[in-house]
Amino acid sequence: MRDQFHEDLETITDQLVEMTRLAGSAISRATTALLDADVHLAESVIEADRHLDEIRIELDETAIDLLARQQPVATDLRIIVTAMQMSTDLERMGDLARHVAKVARLRVPDSAVPAELRSHVLKMGQVAGRIVADCGSVIAGKDVNGAARLEKDDDAMDDLHRELFQVLLDDKSALTRLQVLDLTLVGRYYERFADHAVSVARRVIYLVTGEYAPSVDHEDDEDAADLDTITRA
Repeated sequence: MRDQFHEDLETITDQLVEMTRLAGSAISRATTALLDADVHLAESVIEADRHLDEIRIELDETAIDLLARQQPVATDLRIIVTAMQMSTDLERMGDLARHVAKVARLRVPDSAVPAELRSHVLKMGQVAGRIVADCGSVIAGKDVNGAARLEKDDDAMDDLHRELFQVLLDDKSALTRLQVLDLTLVGRYYERFADHAVSVARRVIYLVTGEYAPSVDHEDDEDAADLDTITRA
């Protein structure tokens, strides 16, 4: 009975790692769709998000079943509860990648990113991809030191986000109002993507050490994601 219980716990860990892989693929492809105005790639990101949602539901159902049947205590209880919290963060990361893809789709056949900011947005996409890949390694290895290092990538994303806003707020900028709006949303999506990864890393630290580190204060991404209302021109 206990052997099956621990196999189920390993399955939950595997599902979390798979969620990081899917979120990483989504943000990478969404970035390409955004820069290249690739509507087919954008559509594939939007459609694929369902698979990540399905894994999250399956994971949560397994976790609830284990809580009911096994009544775990101590570390085992912490693993299950923390895994459910991490699955929420990872599912939101997939949603944020989907939001980027929706911006890309909305502006086709044009790119939502002007030529002068392509390299900057590309860097944001690359940092997002790196941070979610590191997140998967941290989960798989329960790597406390890796979790702590992961925040450095979040600092890099925050720097890129601030630099983007400096450009958007420049009175001398030649950007249109619509471009400013699109880039404001996109910048927020990448920044939030990294924040959720940091939240996952902090939960790994809690899982291993039992010491709680306050999670990132997430705002309501859905408010910023209502593209049909906000960006309809």
